[in-house]
Amino acid sequence: MYRADGNLNIDSASRKTIIRYKQGAFQESTEDMVVQEVPVALEYNGIAYTVMMCTPVDLEFFAVGFSVTEGIIDHDRDIHNIEIQKDAEGMTLSVEIANRCMSRLKEKRRSLMGVTGCGICGAEQLNGVRRCIAPVSDASRFNIEKLDSALLQLNQKQTLNQLTGASHAAAYLDPDGNIQAVFEDVGRHIALDKLIGWIIRHHCEHGAVLVTSRASFEMVQKVAVCGLEILLAVSAATHMAVELAERMNITLCGYCRPGKANIYTHERRIVDN
Repeated sequence: MYRADGNLNIDSASRKTIIRYKQGAFQESTEDMVVQEVPVALEYNGIAYTVMMCTPVDLEFFAVGFSVTEGIIDHDRDIHNIEIQKDAEGMTLSVEIANRCMSRLKEKRRSLMGVTGCGICGAEQLNGVRRCIAPVSDASRFNIEKLDSALLQLNQKQTLNQLTGASHAAAYLDPDGNIQAVFEDVGRHIALDKLIGWIIRHHCEHGAVLVTSRASFEMVQKVAVCGLEILLAVSAATHMAVELAERMNITLCGYCRPGKANIYTHERRIVDN
């Protein structure tokens, strides 16, 4: 979640009484923090689209990012209103979009439930996985010497993961390597969609995206849709992710750890001065 003040949203986690087993013995009951995971249904102009499992915070940013990366809308201006409804079963995001986007929505409509923010779960046909996207531009650079500082900042800002040990994070780095926003979620794709929604709403340019997970095909596709040029992942990249990054002119780095990184594609954007 985006935290300008460093505070944790109380809807992100809950307290549970547990019994710990440690060093060969059961210990007294104690309280532990457990990440929240709820079904969130998305509907557009009253038409049900999909259900995603996610942490129920920053949902307006999620609605924007998901709608753009799914290709339902072209810009956040296509969203006229977002309403969040909560009931005993979960939450519903009711998104009102421009009428011209409705025919596209009906073509993309999903029928299956996404599993913990899976990026392509529910796609009805194989040809719905790969999308026709124009390659991104070449206006961004990232100073690799700023990576260690960015990783340290990210670790400090992952408040939800520090409490629960069960969330992924996606962060936006400005050209100087400073983290401008961090979003955490039980689903790695959801965290990225929330971040993308924030990036779109704040008209950010020439920065880089840093994620705490592996770099998969669908995550590269999401950043490509939004014209982002640099994706940094703490873990490795998949074969399909590398192939797509190559085609989309995206600089993809994996194993981003203190003092090292693997640059898979378009290394010209990674500089060391």
